[in-house]
Order: sequence, then structure tokens, then C-alpha cells
Amino acid sequence: MTVIYLIIIAAVFVKLSVFVHGVPEVSVDIVRTIVSETGVPNAVAGILLRNRVYDTVFEVMVFSIAIQGAHVFLSRHDPVKSVTYVREETSVILARLGASVSAMICVELAIRGHLGPGGGFAAGVAGGTAIGLVAITSPPEEMQRHYKRWRAKTTEKSVILIFLVLAGLFLLRPDLFRGDMAALFSTVAIPLFNLLIALKVTIGSWTVTQLFIRYRGLL
Repeated sequence: MTVIYLIIIAAVFVKLSVFVHGVPEVSVDIVRTIVSETGVPNAVAGILLRNRVYDTVFEVMVFSIAIQGAHVFLSRHDPVKSVTYVREETSVILARLGASVSAMICVELAIRGHLGPGGGFAAGVAGGTAIGLVAITSPPEEMQRHYKRWRAKTTEKSVILIFLVLAGLFLLRPDLFRGDMAALFSTVAIPLFNLLIALKVTIGSWTVTQLFIRYRGLL
């Protein structure tokens, strides 16, 4: 994965330094221009799709590298022998209730968060919060069993690759992602990017949580 990250970063820098066309100095209505280029009446969504792809790619890369760094650093230590977690009934109920609310917020932001700042990253934070609340009130063996059952590590890497491939395709051919509000699935690229980022951040947060539970414990 490290080699893939370096290749993607190098490709983006080459794109920025070699293939970026100059912007003509003309007086235009920026909002109308973005709406006409994307086919999406919401200019914020158009900016997120066409103007923030570079930013989003680097944000995903930084988050992925941070997870790898946490894994390398913590794996140098011995796992804790016993993990103490919250068992008091009232605290467990409140934590699970908070987790349910965070999970619902995660889904809501993942579906329509591209219409405002944050988008998929905000959804991922909400999803990670839900997992963290469940983790502090559950036996570590149970959380690890679910982590392996859902193949979270493999899923996270797969989501990264899918996102980077789609982002690279967009950078090469942005016209393929132009929306048409008359067609049902023509603007699916914007929510798709949002969902992929939300899933990646949520699973990445779960990975970091599992690492800290294994090597540092909870309480």
C-alpha cells in the first residue's frame, strides 16, 4: 500500500505541474459557471466534485498514512494482558444509545453530506464515534471477532483503491462526471465519493480503536 500511495502522490504532482491549463482572465459569474459545468444546481456540490478533488485525495492519503503510522508504532509494544471495559448497566445503556444516534448521523451525512462542508469525513467521524462507544462497553474479544468477521482491514484498503481510481479517472476526464438533473443516475458521482470517504474514515477509526484496545487497553 505504501508504494501505491507514493505513486498516487507523484501522479497528482505531475498533473498539477504539467497538465494544468491556465485560467483565462475573463469576468464570469463563478456560481453560474460551476452550475453549468457540473449540471448540478447546487454550487456547493459542484465545488466539492470539480474543485476539491485534489484536496480530498490528499486528505484520504493523510488519514491512511496516519493509520499505518499508529499500527507501526503500537505494534512495537506488547499487547495488554487484560482489558477493563465499562460494565455498569446505566453507562452501557447511555453509551449504546449515543452509539445509535451517532450511527444514524453517520448514515445521514454519508447520503447528503456532500451538500455542505465536511461531507464524508464528518460522516466517518460520526461512524467512528459510534464504534468507539460500543467498544468501551463490549468485551475486546467480541469487538475483535466482529472486526475479523466483517473483514474490516481488507474492506478499508479496497475502499481506498476504489476511491483513488475514481478520483484519478475524474482528474483525467472530468466531462464523464458531468451531471444531468433530467437523468436519475447521472449525478451519482458526487454521493458516491461521499459514501466511499465516509466508509473509509469509519473503518479506519475502527482499526485505530482496535489497535489502542489491544496495545493500550481502554481504562
